[in-house]
Amino acid sequence: SLLAVLVASVVLGAGCAGTVIDSQKAEDAIADDVETATRVEVESVVCPDDVEVDPGARFDCEVTTTDGRRAVAELRVLNEDADVRVIRLRGQ
Repeated sequence: SLLAVLVASVVLGAGCAGTVIDSQKAEDAIADDVETATRVEVESVVCPDDVEVDPGARFDCEVTTTDGRRAVAELRVLNEDADVRVIRLRGQ
């Protein structure tokens, strides 16, 4: 199932260091990781575009698969370089 999997150890390079996370890079990386982990094609990922680079901060991105399933990917900012990690994927 889409919920049963996701890569807690994958680090996504979501930024060139700056003041906010690069939401487009995060969205692309999440889509790739979800597709790899679940073998389900992702239609879209939507992340907020105003997440500050604040190590330890968490934020959610909405994931929609091509078959209409929806989930939320919870991410944590790892460091000042704007690296993030998917820490949980949960269904809606």
